[in-house]
Amino acid sequence: MADIRELIEVDDVMEDDSLRFGPNGGLVFCMEYFANNFNWLEESLGHVEDDYILFDCPGQIELYTHLPVMKQLVEQLQQWEFRVCGVFLVDSQFMVESFKFISGILAALSAMISLEIPQINIMTKMDLLSKKAKKEIEKYLDPDMYSMIEDSTNILKSKMFKKLTKSICGLIDDYGMVRFLPFDRSDEESINIVLQHIDTTIQYGEDLEFKEPKEYEEDKSALVDEYFQDHVNE
Repeated sequence: MADIRELIEVDDVMEDDSLRFGPNGGLVFCMEYFANNFNWLEESLGHVEDDYILFDCPGQIELYTHLPVMKQLVEQLQQWEFRVCGVFLVDSQFMVESFKFISGILAALSAMISLEIPQINIMTKMDLLSKKAKKEIEKYLDPDMYSMIEDSTNILKSKMFKKLTKSICGLIDDYGMVRFLPFDRSDEESINIVLQHIDTTIQYGEDLEFKEPKEYEEDKSALVDEYFQDHVNE
């Protein structure tokens, strides 16, 4: 429906003699230019009822932490009466160690706090993991942070960092704000699980047959269990 490169391109910004930005600065400049030209986006999207639109957003973390650009985009979409859900993607190959997992959770949490919208967190590229890694990563989908503390702090020699790690893990566990779903593009059931969560969050298809929340949660749990059981049996 729309390609932001029709409005502005990073390469053009970097090649401009008066700007002289690098890749990161160029991307930030482009996004800020985009935020000042939302009328272009409005014209590109049009006003068709019941549109289901995916926005492929940049992965640069600064845009979701200490810059207001993505927040401005979300607020603009809401003014246009879009129901918005953030989908935060993390490479599953990055998340197979406790320290990296904690880092991924903090990045997801930063985006949630900044954007202030419902957010689905997803571990992607599950199809690229070995059978052993798939079994290992299962514990990170519904993590016990207090047991993870022990796994992490045994490596640390500094008492200060041990204390910091315990505090972070305790915060994550106490509030339970971040959970991840597995995404395997080669497995249709895995895709359906993710899509169900997103559809429920934005209330898409709410005119369909009503389903009791408890029954729906049981179905989702069964789907996740079935996904892992199938891959363990392979």
